[in-house]
Amino acid sequence: MKVLFLEWNGYGNEDIIEAYHEIGHEIIKLNLDTSDVCSNPAYELCLAQELHTHLPDYVFTFNYFPVVSKVCNREDIPYISWVYDSPCITLYSCTTIFPCNYIFVFDKQFAYEFIKNGIPTVHYLPLAANIKRLDKMNDFKSFLDSPAAVRTDISFVGSLYTEEERSSFFSRFDQLSQYSKGYLDGVMTAQKNVFGYNFVEETLTDEIIKDMQTVCPSAPNPEGVEPDGYAYAHYYINRKITSIERSEIFLRIADHHPIDLYTPSQTMIHPNIILHNPVDAYHTSPYVYKCSKINLNISLRSIKSGMPLRVFDIMGAGGFLLSNFQSDFLDYFIPGDDFAFYDSQNDLLDKINYYLHHEDERIQMAASAHDKIVRAHSFVHRIKEMESYL
Repeated sequence: MKVLFLEWNGYGNEDIIEAYHEIGHEIIKLNLDTSDVCSNPAYELCLAQELHTHLPDYVFTFNYFPVVSKVCNREDIPYISWVYDSPCITLYSCTTIFPCNYIFVFDKQFAYEFIKNGIPTVHYLPLAANIKRLDKMNDFKSFLDSPAAVRTDISFVGSLYTEEERSSFFSRFDQLSQYSKGYLDGVMTAQKNVFGYNFVEETLTDEIIKDMQTVCPSAPNPEGVEPDGYAYAHYYINRKITSIERSEIFLRIADHHPIDLYTPSQTMIHPNIILHNPVDAYHTSPYVYKCSKINLNISLRSIKSGMPLRVFDIMGAGGFLLSNFQSDFLDYFIPGDDFAFYDSQNDLLDKINYYLHHEDERIQMAASAHDKIVRAHSFVHRIKEMESYL
């Protein structure tokens, strides 16, 4: 097959291109103009010309872009998109129903919201790992000589969501009414203590949304059909909950154990918290996963049931995974055999204490998860599944 791959500054580009080559597909790469993901006449003309020139069997992007769907629909070319972000507001575009679309969403609950409403173009598909690349990354000597190298008991790779650009909305909270501030504080406190179900969006009343719109205006996409509270719930409030939750968890762990954080934020202060600069997801983080006894996953709260890319990279690298509960795990992996999950902060501390003292179980579970990734969760597996819908 010939695939027109529209490339943007996201994760996974090298991995999926390598998988395409392994299958034997011809790949034509073209930069995706993301300056306006909904309507961009100049780019639409450029893309149409590329389709006429190369005549691909289909177009592929990570995440869904309405501007691409418009062109593919006019040119009668299949458009495969694989969504790995949550939230992904572009899915609420009127273009989603175009028959050219084959949209694969990594979060089952999010995907099913569209499926149950009769949108036939949306499908559930979990993420993957480039197992061949990860298995080759065993040059520990060169890694251990690098500044990022640490052989650690507990590690976390990711954002704390306390960076200024991520938390700017919440600096405006003081402008909300006392009622709205108290209401949202209560919602966030309640959601933080509930795993496996997110109720933030459904708790936002018209009054609260109106107050938030006054403080932080959010212009709706004229071609979008997203609910009024969607952006506030998932781009703002759930990220704030994640920020609070991650900071609380790391401080609680640090009261008992050293923990290494690889994160853009350098603001956490505790004798047992060792801060590192962010590590490259492609070249460096797999070594962190391989060198850590326990790799933590604390999912962004807007991910309703899905397994984020981090967990596939951890398991694919042969690392031991301790994660918050996400129901999609249970479709493919067995708790206690392949990974461990926690359902409260107290349970997390208990699991950390247990697995730090049961090395044989950690090693066995990490090996079992790695073997399952090899057998069924590579990018090659996922490409073949997506193409089966064509």
